[in-house]
Amino acid sequence: MTTKAGTTLAADPSDPSPPATRLPRRRGVEFTLIVVAVLLSVYGYCAVGLARTGTVPPGAADYGAGLGILALLAHLAVRWRAPYGDPLLLPIAVLLNGLGLVLIHRLDLETPGDPAAPAQLNWSTLGVALFIAVVVLLRDHRALQAYAYVSGAGALALLALPILFPPVNGARIWMRMDGFSIQPGEFAKVLLAVFFASYLAANRTALAYSGRQIWRFRRLQLPTGRVLGPIVAIWLLSVGVLVLERDLGTSLLFFGLFVILLYVATGRTGWIAVGLLLACVGAFAVGTLEPHVHSRVEDWLHPFASIEAGDGPNQLAQSLFAFAAGGVLGTGLGLGHSILIGFAAKSDFILATAGEELGLAGLSAIFLLYALVVERGYRAGLALRDPFGRLLAIGLASIVALQVFVIAGGVTGLIPLTGMAMPFLAQGGSSVVTNWIIVALLMRLSDSARRPHDNRYDGPAEGLA
Repeated sequence: MTTKAGTTLAADPSDPSPPATRLPRRRGVEFTLIVVAVLLSVYGYCAVGLARTGTVPPGAADYGAGLGILALLAHLAVRWRAPYGDPLLLPIAVLLNGLGLVLIHRLDLETPGDPAAPAQLNWSTLGVALFIAVVVLLRDHRALQAYAYVSGAGALALLALPILFPPVNGARIWMRMDGFSIQPGEFAKVLLAVFFASYLAANRTALAYSGRQIWRFRRLQLPTGRVLGPIVAIWLLSVGVLVLERDLGTSLLFFGLFVILLYVATGRTGWIAVGLLLACVGAFAVGTLEPHVHSRVEDWLHPFASIEAGDGPNQLAQSLFAFAAGGVLGTGLGLGHSILIGFAAKSDFILATAGEELGLAGLSAIFLLYALVVERGYRAGLALRDPFGRLLAIGLASIVALQVFVIAGGVTGLIPLTGMAMPFLAQGGSSVVTNWIIVALLMRLSDSARRPHDNRYDGPAEGLA
């Protein structure tokens, strides 16, 4: 302490320590944003009905009530068990999920014999239920670290299961039995994030190589041969998924997640260089030798070849036409023609409907919502002190970032098309359930990061509630 004369005195050990800074919980802000998200979704549902029939659809009130009840239950769970959780994550998830239901319902009007919105709403309900379960039961994220190898083994089993089933549209990523279908790879990516985060948190010192490098150019360092084993093994597994399942998207997501977490754990740019090199080699080899993947690459290189051959536009060409027709402000909900894309309009190409009917402005807003989810995940990771929590938060956020990039890049012609689902927007029960689990885990991690006393690394966690 300092006297009026400027003399500095030693601190009295008996003096009480200053109170810890308590961050505002922002639950009121979250509730307000949830109300806005539900209202925007209901407005979109009404806009589709007005554009198609000139009247407000009779199910608008039921749709708004159902979405509002689900959002309210999720909010109450967060208020009870994760009061310091990030206030933006849940409203963004509600808005994206609500917009996805609106877009699928809009496309259902073009295919009355094949409605998908009711099933998507059921899957969304299950996703919110699992969100609540994770927030309520998982009291400390560090409890997941004890299940690292179980998660890794479970992820590999889920990735391998579709190999036993017939291919769907050329790719083996689905399990279909008696009219019921599920995509195990969607659940595997969360388990892989847990496994990678735990493995790298425990071995980050060994992976942060030292000594002589194989090659060094200025600040770019490539790792020694001794530490290349883990990344080569993961690369071989990702190439194996690509060959056996003929699915470029899952392979890119799988390998990209590992490389990102490896870079975050070690801080070595050499891993990025090696990762990009191996990814390019694997993609080129499989894209050249595997017929299904090769056809995707050919469609990407020559999207209008089918038109020139007189066979009409293929899916990618129709998607590009839809984006072009949307312009800056879009044609308006319910007034587009993206259904011409065909059977994948509600799933792989749902972004084309958004681009056509909401325009570049609406599409940019959707991308900003995804960017906010990723940014809040990274922020939670940087605020956490325990290595596992930091890597898990960054890994989960990176899953969303990679998936959005791979899908948006495919439907816009930036990269070859893959068969993945746009988070929350696209038709797909496995996808929407998995993304709600990801948001729940990010909510738990952000709650730990923003708590005034719990954000310290005290070793292993106590466990589940």
